[in-house]
This record gives sequence, C-alpha cells and structure tokens, in this order.
Amino acid sequence: MKKNIVALAGLFVAFIALSSFRPAAESLSFKAMTYDFGKIAKGAPASHNFDFTNPSSESITITKVTASCGCTVTDYTKGSIGEGSEGFVKATYNAAKTGAFSKTVSVYHSGSETPIVLTIKGEVVE
Repeated sequence: MKKNIVALAGLFVAFIALSSFRPAAESLSFKAMTYDFGKIAKGAPASHNFDFTNPSSESITITKVTASCGCTVTDYTKGSIGEGSEGFVKATYNAAKTGAFSKTVSVYHSGSETPIVLTIKGEVVE
C-alpha cells in the first residue's frame, strides 16, 4: 500500500512538472546580421537599423543590447514584441579614428539566454 502511494505521488509530481514545461520562444529573425558601411568620413557618425521579425507564437522582449566598445551607441525596440511583429536594433558608430573597423552588437532577449550578435564594419577615411 505504501509503495502504491509513493508511486502515485511520484507520478503526480512528474505530471505537474511536465505539464508546466514550456519550450523557450524562438529567436528573433533578423533580415541581415552584418552591415558594411563602406567608406565613411572621419568625424561623421554612421548609423544602421538592423530590422527583425518575431517568428514565435509568443511575445518577446529585448532585455539588453550591448556594443563591443564605447565607440558604438545602440537603440532598440522597447517593450513587448508580439507574434509576427517587427522591430529594430540601431547601431551608431562614432567615426573618430581613420582605418578599418569591425564592431559587434549583442542583443539579449526573453526568448533565449544566448545573445544574437550583429556586426557593423567599414573604413573611416579623412
């Protein structure tokens, strides 16, 4: 009798655990992961919007966007991004030094613990 009660309790706990399991939302779908500015003038900031769509059946929220250095400023769609909705991540590079550059922007969101990494590159000329 005790074994049956323990077995039933175990099955009940397993059932509750499995019924509350929800897979993580899909990742955001970006139209492009890299943008090449080409040649840009020194002292003239350059910006690009990385557009994306939320392909999942659940809302996703961007929780944080970080740039690989202080020379890049970011902006992004705030709030909940519903199923099929679009948004953006904007990267603005401060072209203070001449030469080639390649910088990354990491996008963290509620659908994944792993960031999406976007890249901007180009060459700053006099």
